Amino acid sequence: MTDAVNQAPLDSDVESDGKSYRELHRPASEFASRSDYLDHELQIMKPRRFGLNLPGRDFRFELEDLVPALAGTIGIIAMYSAVMMSWAEGLTQAWDHINLGKEFAIEVARVEMLIPALLFCVLASGFINPKANLAGNHGPMIPLIATIALAGAHPLALAILIGVFGLLLSFLKGGSKLVNLTSEGTAGGLLIFLGLTGTVSQITSIQEWAVGLQSSTVEAGSMGYVGLIVLAVTIALYAYLAKVNKRWLAIPVCAFTGLAIALALGAGFDIKFVTETGLPNLNPVYWWGSTEEGWMLGLPNMEHFIASLPFAILAVAMWSPDFLGHRIFQELNYPKKTENVLMDVDDTMTMCSIRQMVGTAVGGGNITSSWGTYMIPAAIAKRPIPGGAILLGLLVMTVAILGFPMDIAVWPPVMRVALLVGVSLPLLEAGMQMVKDSKDSQAAGICIFGSAVVNPVLAWALTMLLDNNGLIGDKERASRLSFVDKIVIPVGVLVICLVAMLAVGMLEDQYGLTAWL
Repeated sequence: MTDAVNQAPLDSDVESDGKSYRELHRPASEFASRSDYLDHELQIMKPRRFGLNLPGRDFRFELEDLVPALAGTIGIIAMYSAVMMSWAEGLTQAWDHINLGKEFAIEVARVEMLIPALLFCVLASGFINPKANLAGNHGPMIPLIATIALAGAHPLALAILIGVFGLLLSFLKGGSKLVNLTSEGTAGGLLIFLGLTGTVSQITSIQEWAVGLQSSTVEAGSMGYVGLIVLAVTIALYAYLAKVNKRWLAIPVCAFTGLAIALALGAGFDIKFVTETGLPNLNPVYWWGSTEEGWMLGLPNMEHFIASLPFAILAVAMWSPDFLGHRIFQELNYPKKTENVLMDVDDTMTMCSIRQMVGTAVGGGNITSSWGTYMIPAAIAKRPIPGGAILLGLLVMTVAILGFPMDIAVWPPVMRVALLVGVSLPLLEAGMQMVKDSKDSQAAGICIFGSAVVNPVLAWALTMLLDNNGLIGDKERASRLSFVDKIVIPVGVLVICLVAMLAVGMLEDQYGLTAWL
């Protein structure tokens, strides 16, 4: 990675000697390069955990903060829309009295974009605790939402259980413990698999969109070249930005270029403007108060909680590898002596847990996790959490009110390109960089193989167990760990993940294990 592990100029000002951020700050004009200035900013920051952080006193807004803010906005529009549409389709299929469609999905997505953005982007991660990454979307859970609905689960019951389990794990410092027990080889393999599968998925989606373009004057399949041109220009732009050390600009530059190229080639008729300007219904009673409005489910009962339980366990079990990847991205791209601004895994887990319960209680349906489409571009741009978090929250709320930008952001040449250059390719590159020798490659290889055979969560848990006991990777690693770290925790995590996946049927579709057992 072109920006990874850069060494900033370490002058005497970095040694704070009790000085505040405001006293240590120096204008950008005093540095040889913009990169040196950004390194210095990261090294002198002293964010207050669960205190009041103020612009000027504790952090500053920089032009680079717009990059993760734009990337996160594009990503979350796409993710929230996918989640709510999956809920609408699943609940309509599961319940005879429910008939939910695209209008419902858009309104619920806008609720999720307004209240949680204000409370947890602007206030929580911006002003209250900048060491907690923003609470975004749990992407790996999206394919399971239809199964969750068909199992008789209730979105509010699921949210409450996820929040309780997440708070318990963060209180016990379980998140940071699991991160520390994951070797570089295991983490690298996880990132490589996620990056590779994500890259293939985005490329396939763009190609399918282009081949499927049709209107009254255009036959399906006759515009397949549009996708090829968009991808070719995207790759060229991404390579150029990496060469000139401006890769942090990849998402806005490539996304807007993809939009312009698709429009210039005549694909604009595919954009459907359906979202009107205004506020969604912000009354929680409307969404949950009866079976005739909103979700049409009413408040959850005990049966709903029982049906939601295994899915809640699975969602929280999948948090640690997700958080791990985002923390590693900061470590790879930030200079030395920046421990103060690295995301705190346990604090992030606390915020995600609270956000999960609050966001759903007001009418939402998102399943939350650490916000990758924000953190990855922020790390590449060498920016701390607070400035971009505030800008992102304001952007998300503005888009939710305006409405029509949502229709543009989910258009494939914009959304897929943004996810490709902002998440998938950087994950792939970071994973490859972490595999430094044969010991790392063994753990990485097993993790990639397990991810392909089953899924990344179970593969991570199994590889961590093997690696920590010296069966693969670094043979001396086991001698440095206690019995609890080698056996108790890895085995416990593996069993919890396996049982949760069996309970929700994740393995049954692939191998019929549930029926066999």
